[in-house]
Amino acid sequence: MYSVKEIFLTLQGEGAQAGRPSVFVRFTGCNLWSGRESDRAAAVCKFCDTDFIGPDGMGGGKFGTAEALATVIKSHWPQGSGGPIWAVMTGGEPLLQLDAALIAACHKVGIKIAVETNGTLTAPPGIDWLCVSPKANAPLVQRSGDELKLVYPQAENHPDDFEELNFKVFSLQPKDMRFLDGRGDDGFNGSPHGQAAIEFCLSRPKWRLSLQTHKWMNIP
Repeated sequence: MYSVKEIFLTLQGEGAQAGRPSVFVRFTGCNLWSGRESDRAAAVCKFCDTDFIGPDGMGGGKFGTAEALATVIKSHWPQGSGGPIWAVMTGGEPLLQLDAALIAACHKVGIKIAVETNGTLTAPPGIDWLCVSPKANAPLVQRSGDELKLVYPQAENHPDDFEELNFKVFSLQPKDMRFLDGRGDDGFNGSPHGQAAIEFCLSRPKWRLSLQTHKWMNIP
């Protein structure tokens, strides 16, 4: 049984795959926060901005088999568009539910799988793009993949701690950035983290700046 908050077609808004058309599959549940505001202060991850409670979102639900979920994912892709179907498995924490059966079912119907994980669980084999976003005070178990995306700054997580890990791309994403009124010409909300991330990337070119472009482009 797979419990999914929502499934929808959108453009990836951040990281190395930004701008890529993708079917987002947001699983319910996370091992670092309950998702309830009343629990945020005591959570391991305190800055999550995503609703992942309950299978009641757009396209969400409970799916009894991997094949059933793969069929629904495929149905969100434009028919006859050509090229591989790209699905982003996210959450919450997707590796609490994503398993070998779902990976196989997706591949069987032509779906390539990208995963966005906090790295506290070992990823099953067969994932086509693995993005790990470490969180302070959480164990980093998955220490290799395609992209390491670090929210910056975190007091207990510094980019230096991750540079020797086995990833192809290292992305730095400013913490607490909000574009005012959803328009790109309004600037940021005064958070100092954007400029700090820019300066760090310029001083350490191994890192790329990642912005949450979907927020100021009004993309779901």
